[in-house]
Amino acid sequence: MIGLVVLFAVVLPWTQANAGIAESVHNLGVTGVGPSANGGTRNQFSGTAEICVFCHTPHGGDSSAAVPLWNRNLNNGSYNTYDQLGTSTFDAQMAPVGSVSIGCLSCHDGTMAIDNMINEPGSGADNSGFSAGLWSGSDVMGPSDGRLATGIVQNLGTDLTNDHPIGMQYAGGGVSASKPIIPQGETNDPDFAPVNFMVRNGRYLWWVDKDWRIGGDGVRTKTDVYLYTREAGEGYGAQTEQEPFVECASCHDPHTTENPTFLRISNTDTPSGLCLTCHVK
Repeated sequence: MIGLVVLFAVVLPWTQANAGIAESVHNLGVTGVGPSANGGTRNQFSGTAEICVFCHTPHGGDSSAAVPLWNRNLNNGSYNTYDQLGTSTFDAQMAPVGSVSIGCLSCHDGTMAIDNMINEPGSGADNSGFSAGLWSGSDVMGPSDGRLATGIVQNLGTDLTNDHPIGMQYAGGGVSASKPIIPQGETNDPDFAPVNFMVRNGRYLWWVDKDWRIGGDGVRTKTDVYLYTREAGEGYGAQTEQEPFVECASCHDPHTTENPTFLRISNTDTPSGLCLTCHVK
């Protein structure tokens, strides 16, 4: 009986995580359920019941991607980014679109089919793409196209000037490996919350604690806002060390059904709760 209880305790966290992905619109296989985010018919591919394969592969993934075991071909094309608007209040430096955001955009910029992958489902590596099955759903261009349809919110396009900036220094810069702790009010832009950090294998992991106003818990969890390290020299020329940047996955966790549109923190349970986690207004 004790062994059974221990086994249950070990398996349960994986089961909960797997259920979250399976029940989300990111499950694009035949087991996917539920409506699309725009109220139409969800994307679904008839050629596999696998769930994780649409983004990840256990072998032969793209090692250049800043996403684990990445199974999608990346779009190395150009994007128009928020800083190109010339907004006077935008005081951060921008790095080129990359980091984990380029993984998200490999579907969500609408330029490539969702099955434009490195390895098919099943055993072994196969670089030919999906060989069987059709796409369905009002969120795709057509029954065999597999790209996100135009005119829906999930298709961001390559013009990102009307979206939350990604690849931007958090708090206008100032936080770095040599100055990892700067209290709120002392960052380059005082209208941002303080940053927490830890170092793992020489790499800085940064986050904004959702409860920082009441002291926080000092623990990096998936319901905090993640900030992503861009390495020295990766992007704009002034960067000389690791710094925290805002990326797509700062606000969105692609593996959860906890909040609509995969938000890490609800914007409805507490009005604008996600926005006000970072922005001191």
